Amino acid sequence: MADFWQHGAITVLQRLKDRPVADLEAEIEKIAKKRKIVLLLPALYSEFQTPSMPLIIEELKHVRYLHKVVLSLDKADFSEFSSARDMMSALPFETRIVWHDGPNMQALYQELKDADFDLDNPGKGQSVWMTLGYILSERDVYAIATHDCDIVNYKSEMLSRLIYPVVHPATDFEFSKGYYARVTDKLYGRVTRLFYTPLVRTLRRILGPNEFLKYLDNFRYPLSGEFAVITHLAMGLRISPTWGMEVSLLSEIYKKASVNRICQVEISDYYEHKHQILEKNKPDEGLIKMACDIAKALFRVLSEDGIVMSDAFFRTILTAYIQEARTAIEKYHGLSLINGLYYDRHNEIDAVEAFVESIKCAIDQFILDPVGIPLMPAWVRIAAAIPDFQDRLNDCVAKDNLL
Repeated sequence: MADFWQHGAITVLQRLKDRPVADLEAEIEKIAKKRKIVLLLPALYSEFQTPSMPLIIEELKHVRYLHKVVLSLDKADFSEFSSARDMMSALPFETRIVWHDGPNMQALYQELKDADFDLDNPGKGQSVWMTLGYILSERDVYAIATHDCDIVNYKSEMLSRLIYPVVHPATDFEFSKGYYARVTDKLYGRVTRLFYTPLVRTLRRILGPNEFLKYLDNFRYPLSGEFAVITHLAMGLRISPTWGMEVSLLSEIYKKASVNRICQVEISDYYEHKHQILEKNKPDEGLIKMACDIAKALFRVLSEDGIVMSDAFFRTILTAYIQEARTAIEKYHGLSLINGLYYDRHNEIDAVEAFVESIKCAIDQFILDPVGIPLMPAWVRIAAAIPDFQDRLNDCVAKDNLL
């Protein structure tokens, strides 16, 4: 049984009992008659060739409360787009695919570039951003949920628990973040366990009382790809097109919503998906690249808040992070021992040493260019600059789906 402890400003909605999924979904189904819910699925076509995406589709067949599912499809040619569309057509509700590589969508991307919007960093963040713009073009949608598409043990309950706090009329949550245990026969989630949390706590030690860092430290799985948000809030969000997407999203939510209207919800007892590589000699790939982007995003957000970061500050970060991370290793070693899990201390220390290089990389790049890769603009700005853009985006997706 999970704990019910509320340890900070962010409300934690733990899984205290096995509530019947049918009961949970029936309640959301009644709510959805007045509050339309859309599911955004960011996916590469390659994920349709794994067991994960067919499993997700099979589970979603039993969901009855969704107004629409929108697939944000990347790295797909026409035949792959058609194949994905055929697979998605098995769902019992309206399904649309935003085909980012299609000629119609590419023309819209070019229009935004011609209007001086920076769209030179294609990837998940940019694709999710454009897909949000499409969903938000339908003015009566109440809430949007999104989750990754590489979940090996996916259950529809994950989505139901994620969306429930945001749509239920008896609560006033505007944003929910999913969390879960990344564990099988050993602990996973190295970027969160050994990099993100130790780095945030290092920054808290150096800077002293800081409400934003305290807020970030409250999340049990801040780097999860699962969240739900009301559309009114989503219209004003800016997100990073890089691996810093989750940090930038949490920062934007912090600026635009009261912490009393933010929650994190345990969506599953455990969660299993594909694992990124961690190789010291490949700084531009996998977890090393991810960690560098996350650190840069943190530095940028702090600098936006007026924090001055000197050479001495950055040198202190490096040494203090190592100590914080080694303390984390001791904690996870003890946790693994009592639960009979495999734990490779050498490999964990090796990961920390690799993450030190990520921090060095982030520091160098931040000093060279503090602004870095710009955040994707909020859709309220796009609407102000090009008033009919979202309507034409809606027409483009409709046209592509009739091909």
